[in-house]
Amino acid sequence: MNDLSGKTILILATNGFEQSELDVPHAKLKEAGATVHIVAPEAGEITGWDQKDWGRAVKVDKTIAEVSADAYDAIVLPGGQMNPDTLRGTPEALTLIKRFFEQGKVVAAVCHAPWLLIDTGIAKGRRLTSYNTMKQDMINAGAMWEDSEVVTDKGVVTSRKPDDLPAFVAKIIEEVNEGRHERRAA
Repeated sequence: MNDLSGKTILILATNGFEQSELDVPHAKLKEAGATVHIVAPEAGEITGWDQKDWGRAVKVDKTIAEVSADAYDAIVLPGGQMNPDTLRGTPEALTLIKRFFEQGKVVAAVCHAPWLLIDTGIAKGRRLTSYNTMKQDMINAGAMWEDSEVVTDKGVVTSRKPDDLPAFVAKIIEEVNEGRHERRAA
């Protein structure tokens, strides 16, 4: 079922997100009927990175301080190198991601965004994928890393790169429709 009517999804990003890794999930999840909010540490706009140069700005719908995991069905974490690296240093972002995980909600990370799964402790003991240069980071964090287009472990969805976005978004939709996921700490 590809219908996300009545579902609300949060995309967490800051300056330097990989443009397609925010734009594609944002468009496709809205197309599936979800309400999608772009959330950032600060209000205003955030600017993407489009492969080799700055991309375009997108409007921030809400700040981290204005949201709660309670109001959403899933969190999507775009990659790029700068975006997740900056968010790793933002304690409120890590706390928000952990709350989604603790509530059994979908946590989806693409490319370099699984760094956030390392820093929240979510990676440990889970089957995950990421951009290939992060393989050792993931293994060192206790993840069972796979070189696959998309890997899902009890509602934690990870994907490697922008080419994998169609499969990534399809898996997010499937997992959101499944509902809450029973998890235990690794």
